Amino acid sequence: MNTRLLFRCLALCCISYQITTAQETRPKRTYMAGICQKTDITIDGKLNEPVWENAEWQNNFIQYEPNEGSRPGQKTEIAVLLDENDIFVAFKAFDSSPDSIVQRMTRRDDVDGDLVAVQFDSYHDRRTAFSFMVSAAGIKKEYLISNDGENEDSSWDPIWWVKTSRDSLGWYAEMRIPLTQLRFEGNNEQTWGLQAGRLLFRKNETSLWQPASKKQSGWVSQFGELTGLKKLKARKVADFTPYAVARTDQFKKEPENPFRTTGKKSKLDFGIDGKVGLTNNLTLDFTVNPDFGQVEADPSEVNLTAFETFFAEKRPFFVEGKNILSFPLMFGDGDLASENLFYSRRIGRRPHYEPELNPGEYMEAPEFTNILGATKITGKTKDGWSVGLLESLTAKEYADISNGHKRQEMIEPLTNYAVGRIQKDFNNSNTILGGMLTAVNRNIEEKQLDYLHQSAYTGGIDFVHKWHNKDWEIDVSSYFSYVEGSAEAITNTQKSWIHNFQRPDATHVRLDTTRTSLLGQGGKFVFGKYGGNLKFMAAVAWKSPELELNDIGYMRSGDDIIEVFWMGYRFYKPFSIFRNLNLNFNQWLNWNFAGDLTGNGQNINVHTQFKNYWHLSMGGNLNWPEISTTQLRGGPSLKMPGSKNLWMYVESNEQKKITIESNLSLYGSNESNTRDISNIGLGVGYRPGRNLKVNIFTNWSTDKNELQYVTQQDYHDQTDYVFARINQKTLSTSLRLTYNITPDLSVQYWGQPFFSSGTYSRFKKITNGKAEAYYARFKYFPANELTYNATDETYRVYNTSGNELYRFDQPDFNVKEFLSNMVIRWEYSPGSTLFLVWSQNRDNSVCNGSFRLRNDFNTLFNEKAYNVFLIKLSYRIGR
Repeated sequence: MNTRLLFRCLALCCISYQITTAQETRPKRTYMAGICQKTDITIDGKLNEPVWENAEWQNNFIQYEPNEGSRPGQKTEIAVLLDENDIFVAFKAFDSSPDSIVQRMTRRDDVDGDLVAVQFDSYHDRRTAFSFMVSAAGIKKEYLISNDGENEDSSWDPIWWVKTSRDSLGWYAEMRIPLTQLRFEGNNEQTWGLQAGRLLFRKNETSLWQPASKKQSGWVSQFGELTGLKKLKARKVADFTPYAVARTDQFKKEPENPFRTTGKKSKLDFGIDGKVGLTNNLTLDFTVNPDFGQVEADPSEVNLTAFETFFAEKRPFFVEGKNILSFPLMFGDGDLASENLFYSRRIGRRPHYEPELNPGEYMEAPEFTNILGATKITGKTKDGWSVGLLESLTAKEYADISNGHKRQEMIEPLTNYAVGRIQKDFNNSNTILGGMLTAVNRNIEEKQLDYLHQSAYTGGIDFVHKWHNKDWEIDVSSYFSYVEGSAEAITNTQKSWIHNFQRPDATHVRLDTTRTSLLGQGGKFVFGKYGGNLKFMAAVAWKSPELELNDIGYMRSGDDIIEVFWMGYRFYKPFSIFRNLNLNFNQWLNWNFAGDLTGNGQNINVHTQFKNYWHLSMGGNLNWPEISTTQLRGGPSLKMPGSKNLWMYVESNEQKKITIESNLSLYGSNESNTRDISNIGLGVGYRPGRNLKVNIFTNWSTDKNELQYVTQQDYHDQTDYVFARINQKTLSTSLRLTYNITPDLSVQYWGQPFFSSGTYSRFKKITNGKAEAYYARFKYFPANELTYNATDETYRVYNTSGNELYRFDQPDFNVKEFLSNMVIRWEYSPGSTLFLVWSQNRDNSVCNGSFRLRNDFNTLFNEKAYNVFLIKLSYRIGR
């Protein structure tokens, strides 16, 4: 959030498909690197060595944002030198008002304030680049750019050195980047792509060494050239980072629970990470017995839908290089963008099975599956082949159960995960052909795990072609899935909420309890014009009813055909009160494979930054009535009423010490009093000095839904689908404090209290889900057919004769949770790190729907916390 212009322009513009129909020809600039000796330069940011005085300094930077093509407000110079092992880059960021230079101390990869950056396309494929950025305070950020700027990977952490300094003329940056951190072919003489930029923070002004256009497709393809690279020898990285982890857990003592009698447990663990260059272009990364104790927890939530929540990957090994192993099923950057053939959170997930306990029994089970080891190979050859391979093995896990006599039950089998991705560039990177294969194999040894797939395979091919200077694009892909296992496993898959083959009104699928395998397929076709000010995209995608990707991928649902049309108009240059302005219109239709209309909506939205540097985004959705095949969780289809939604987001000028951000969303059903959702969030940021940053964000939401699923009950050869009105209230607050002592030593704290309650009333059963009239689709339970028993907290349903038909649990809930994480991080040597971590969790849940904040807060913090204290020390050995 705090990198705003330069990071946006050297990264956001990387992902923004900014192109034009009538391309403006911009001459390529060239820089010839000078030759030096390593002993000639001391990295101190002062640039006072003779070799820098004699270097070629180029200063013809051109403004990119906000006034593209204009002269920048301040002068910038760059010089590049080379020896046999390193490339050296120096910046002179002159400033006529040196007291206005913004130097904000932050954590690595969270740069803020005035910035400079250099990017190398060392493959010279005009699609891939290595980016090195530093703030005026000396904070480093680096990331990998791929697909000509469509993707960027900020998890990449190369080993390099940089220092900054400041005087009455401006500020300076001096970098040493080992050639082992770049990828290139060794030969007598070569040319790389080169780009450099500067952000003048107080004016949000970005200037570039090689002029670039926001109207032109791609980012790396607009680079200038770095020449003079003679007799470069290919360098292979070889880094090994062993680590030790000491951990102590403290929790409430439970004398009757044999696993918690002392209230404490400790362990010492060891592991190793490594990075080895197989060739100069292909790198092998591996981890043995990895530990991710320093990684922040996922935010709290109460999910009452039929769909799995998507959580972003945060573990460093799996985050780095994730773009290479990506095969998206859909398009765009909204909710659809999360669906993928590979979802790395499957590896090391929570164990699948939860044993049933007998009275008086206690259980201890691992929260996550242990990853025994993982290896990946990534890179790109000189012939344009991009390669990504990943292999991981997770342990079989057991739950320890005791009531005086101990026993074990396996809750997760030994599992192997494999992913392979390959792509080939043609036609000056305008044409790309690729493919992907994944495999999951489980060693199922115990009967209780027979409901899991024994093996699961997916694969796909994709093709992208761009033309007319990349103004126009076609993107086509096709993929498949094949799962096999016991009849129980495949039956469970067919009956899962993703598939719902058991729906009694389904005409195109049939539940087959004898099947031991399932084959599905999907694909997409996208045609778009992304050039100029006016842009559009037309797309169709499909997922067959049998498609099943969730052993290693992420898919919300199958049996779906979607058509999307998007049109946008971009105002790139400032006018009136705007620095920039984006206008968008979206339209979509969904069907299942039986031809039922399951989605129909339109959206308009506006995004802008004003000349006072405030941001505003706002929009509205209109959704028409549709057929839902998932609301009854395997029951017949249900016609859902149409709805409308308005939303807005505001963010203040981030240059100020105090910043605010706020969001508001209002959702209403077209049927009166049947669904109303409101959500409001308010955040405040405060930076009292250059080293400390405080952010707090509070979110409040209410959801009143007349058709909330409760349960389904079978009796007398029929099924009742029970729904109710829910009144849900949710409050959460996130507090984040970051104190940076030096560029390499920081303290960060994150804490989140979360409160959510739901009260159910007006119980009903679905009688005719597709009835045209809304109130004809269900029947309320009369008082003589539904009673509540407070003793066992159950509802009892009777027929008209007074005979009990079935019971179901009272569904009201009150969930309270507090998550916090404090991390002291010290990179005492490049690549070598000490972590001190304190994590605290508190939770409390009761079966009532009351929302009384003071009482809930006191109840939560009167609970004994679960504390984790962790020390992790790693030491890098390598070159």
